[in-house]
Amino acid sequence: MPEGEGCHAKDFDWMAKNVPCRAACPADTDIPGYLDAVRLGNYAEAYRINLRDNVFPAILGRTCTRPCEPACRHGWDGLGEPVAICFSKRSADDFMQSKDPVRLDPLFPPSGKNVAVVGGGAAGLTAARELCLQGHAVTVFEAHSEAGGLMIQGIPEFRLPREIVRREVNQIAAQGVRFECNQRIDAARLSALRENFDAVILAAGTHEPNLPELPGIGLSGVHHGLTFLKAVNAGERPEVGGEVVVIGGGFTAVDCARMARRLGAARVGMYYRRSPKEMYIGEHELHQFKTEGVTARFNVAPVEILGDSDGGVCAVRFAETRMIAQPDGRARPETVPGSEFEVPCTTLLLGTGQKAAGWWREIPGLHIAGDALNGPGSLIEAIGHGKSVARAVDRELMGTDRFETVVIAEDAKTTGRTRALDALPRLEMPERDPSTRGVTDEVEEGLSKKDSATEASRCYLCHYKFEIDNDLCIYCDRCLQVKPVENCIVKVSDLIYDQNDRISGYIPSTNTRNYNRLHLDQNECIRCGACVEVCPVECITLQKVSQVTRPVNA
Repeated sequence: MPEGEGCHAKDFDWMAKNVPCRAACPADTDIPGYLDAVRLGNYAEAYRINLRDNVFPAILGRTCTRPCEPACRHGWDGLGEPVAICFSKRSADDFMQSKDPVRLDPLFPPSGKNVAVVGGGAAGLTAARELCLQGHAVTVFEAHSEAGGLMIQGIPEFRLPREIVRREVNQIAAQGVRFECNQRIDAARLSALRENFDAVILAAGTHEPNLPELPGIGLSGVHHGLTFLKAVNAGERPEVGGEVVVIGGGFTAVDCARMARRLGAARVGMYYRRSPKEMYIGEHELHQFKTEGVTARFNVAPVEILGDSDGGVCAVRFAETRMIAQPDGRARPETVPGSEFEVPCTTLLLGTGQKAAGWWREIPGLHIAGDALNGPGSLIEAIGHGKSVARAVDRELMGTDRFETVVIAEDAKTTGRTRALDALPRLEMPERDPSTRGVTDEVEEGLSKKDSATEASRCYLCHYKFEIDNDLCIYCDRCLQVKPVENCIVKVSDLIYDQNDRISGYIPSTNTRNYNRLHLDQNECIRCGACVEVCPVECITLQKVSQVTRPVNA
């Protein structure tokens, strides 16, 4: 890849394959870029990179589902554990010197267009911020007294302090987005907005409970999990009794279980009809169960809710489940006859999901963002979708797509990485002592400056690319003598290309007669630069490669 810019299929393919963490991020966050900034102590720069790409650095540093981490090269077979990318994102915010609002430069001058966004959750706020940067006047209509959506109403404070949410929402206001709160939008008003604004985005989320069809569902003490969490987050402290049962395996279920313990339940159990591997949440969420005294049982499903003489719940009858293969490839749980058992229960919390209201579907011309369209999902998914909807709205308003995505290659001198960094273990997040954890006490305390730099230094810096110019190579084999990984540099007889001119493999050399070139395998390279240092003819080059979406002709 020569120095400069490219938009060939093989350029984007290189980015997708070699920077897998970024490819896995729904918001297309420049993860190696901000990890490098954290490593060097440039916290403000790391925060700004995240702010540009995913809007809520401090919030996501505490609540992101981390789709980037399973993709991380450091977690590949034989390479240890993934980099703690999410923890590093938080440290960018923790160690910024100033907590004043950070503003990004507008991408375009004022357009004269105005956009209404209905719903001030993650997707709506993201779309609003993006459209504001694109030069449009944006007003967010929020039904509650403040914007933030489930970041305020649903996620417990012990995971996400409210001052963090309010600061990053206020940052969007400081960027120029206008807010109108306590505005419940019905069909008539939504139609009026459609008449009075150049575009309307509906980002109202999913707030209608999905309730299972179970005998006893109407008993006292049975609550939908999100309704329960909203009440607690609004300041209520409901009595839950001594035995709490939580049904489900997602974020709502996990948060309900942990909250019930904080509200005084002696025993809390979460019951899920599938296996742990099929849970939407990550294993890091279940880690807290052991710490906080919550039990979890898998492959069981409720069949009946049992009541007492006063009309309250007293137990839940479950049955074991087995997975039955389906034509679509995903197995479906089926109860096992004769496997029923009962669990005592004073409060039953249903983490069984939510759905979007459908009253708006008859109103033409709306743009739908986030969970309202896609169903319940994660914050990072909502942010990614909010960005794509904003770009579609801008394209509609301006009559053209004003953005382009390019891959930029810049010559570099060194990565600063060594083989020794591969041996560094993943650092664990310091946590508040379990005995002092209340309803609003944040559990995770954040990495120290030293530890955040150490953890970020574990990154393979996959956006750096080493290449060998075989026209200059004198085949002295010095690079082969210092290579830290067996197959990072290999002797080959030829390279294999696909129909799009992308390297898809190589044919190893077997003897001196078919040794035609040296090949640097990007999948094996650890970006240490040892080969560059020993090359006597400087035939090995290093480039920093990045992918940028920017205004056309920027």
